Amino acid sequence: MTRIEKRFEKLKSEGRKAFIPYITAGDPSRDITRDLILALDKSGADIIELGVPFSDPIADGPVIQRATERALSQQMTLRHVLHLAKEVRQKSEIPLVLFSYYNPILRYGLTKLARDAAESGLDGVLATDLTVEESGEYRKAMGEANLNTVFLAAPTSSPDRLKKIAQSSKGVLYAVSRTGVTGETQELSQELRGFLQELRRYTGAPIAVGFGISQPAHVKAVWQEAEAAIVGSAIVREIEKNIGRADLVERVAAFTRWLRGEVA
Repeated sequence: MTRIEKRFEKLKSEGRKAFIPYITAGDPSRDITRDLILALDKSGADIIELGVPFSDPIADGPVIQRATERALSQQMTLRHVLHLAKEVRQKSEIPLVLFSYYNPILRYGLTKLARDAAESGLDGVLATDLTVEESGEYRKAMGEANLNTVFLAAPTSSPDRLKKIAQSSKGVLYAVSRTGVTGETQELSQELRGFLQELRRYTGAPIAVGFGISQPAHVKAVWQEAEAAIVGSAIVREIEKNIGRADLVERVAAFTRWLRGEVA
């Protein structure tokens, strides 16, 4: 079992749900990213999505696009992200998911990436713009390295396609709460419950909900319907707000605890 699978098994036995933050590797610097991961671990994160900066982030809204630009200005590459994960793994056993567009993975080489990611202590990979229909070689390479392959399931997907996505997702299935790019929202979609019920027909794996989750009420609502809540843009915005402050890491950690519903 991967750390992801073990974490969900442990949470289920304890009757708890998962909180999964996303951060962009290298934003605002490599060292701060490392410190953020360790602080998020101590602040109640169950799994962390580690974003690989890419020059054409078509699925991301303006907040994460700006984070990507900052990380690229720090010369952050996929290879550097792997080195960062290996460094984190020396101090933490928190499950890590490599969150990337497919181009950097393909250029790195599927087999080489799978091997290096596993050796770096990563547990899963999500290639956000890779369609499940074209993912056979990718899934084979990642599976042979015992890495979970995580795919996005959208509300607009047909039942047949949802079934294929569910069958191809290992460890956890990522349910997109709404159509469009990443970003914060005031209210969750009224159709989310029905969408998740539809997904349940095709998988027994844990379901994590992301896109637009930005308030404690959102996290609580997701936990009532799914096994995990994913927060990206709200956390990345908190990082952005505190760039240049000596207590950036502590402020982001406190914000994470607030999102999880902890009273300061």
